Amino acid sequence: MSLKLMYITNNLEVAMIAQKYGVDRIWIDLETLGKEERQKGQDSVKSHHSVNDIRTIKPYLNESEMLVRINPWHNESPEEINDVIDAGADIMMLPYWKSSKEVACFVNAVEKRCKTTLLLETKEAVECIDEVLNMLEVDEIHIGLNDLCLSYGGAFMFEFLANGLVDTLCRKFAYKGIPYGFGGIARLGCGDISAEKIIVEHYRLGSTRAILSRSFCNTDRIESIEAVETVFSQELKRLREYEEIVATYSENKYLSNHKEVVEIVERISKERLGV
Repeated sequence: MSLKLMYITNNLEVAMIAQKYGVDRIWIDLETLGKEERQKGQDSVKSHHSVNDIRTIKPYLNESEMLVRINPWHNESPEEINDVIDAGADIMMLPYWKSSKEVACFVNAVEKRCKTTLLLETKEAVECIDEVLNMLEVDEIHIGLNDLCLSYGGAFMFEFLANGLVDTLCRKFAYKGIPYGFGGIARLGCGDISAEKIIVEHYRLGSTRAILSRSFCNTDRIESIEAVETVFSQELKRLREYEEIVATYSENKYLSNHKEVVEIVERISKERLGV
């Protein structure tokens, strides 16, 4: 089974191209609260999406789902959730949660009017994940490696693939029968750790979801919509063909790739720490 791929955009033309070439979810990103402060100095995406973007794009989605990331839980979350559901969200994502209470408030406010997914990206979320999994019903979970790294004060977000934390979390999710994914992937041949190696890690861990990173198709740096279509048509075809190969790997092949990932992570982390 191939990965469910997600792409963040509020541009209708780009969303239609992504859908055309097999992106499973168009992601509208409403998260702004606290994000600028915690990611200060990071080369990360700060979106300026709105609920109106959901209304604009949703009617054109006949194959892809509409995923909406709301703000972390706050006093006005119930109103925000209602607005997002009314606008047409298929899946709603709660980011940066730190307690089972926040998750419970989120789930109760959604009231099964759309699917729910949790973005696990804080050390507090890691610490209470057993309680969340035992108490609450969510449709899926995604591990956000970048903010998780910031939460732990790490040097490199893929450290958690090397130190066993992602393995542990994935086992917990799998035991509960909850679909899960982690992080993002670049174009094949690109990334601090090549997309090829990260994709093999997804298959090793039983992950079924991945974000197409900004570097996969950075529309801010592509001059024409025709060029955007070229990227999606060519690069998604290459990615899916590579997945077909990875799906045939033996367990030893997966473990060998993981060993290489650990070695690369350790090297990059030492470089960033100046060790």
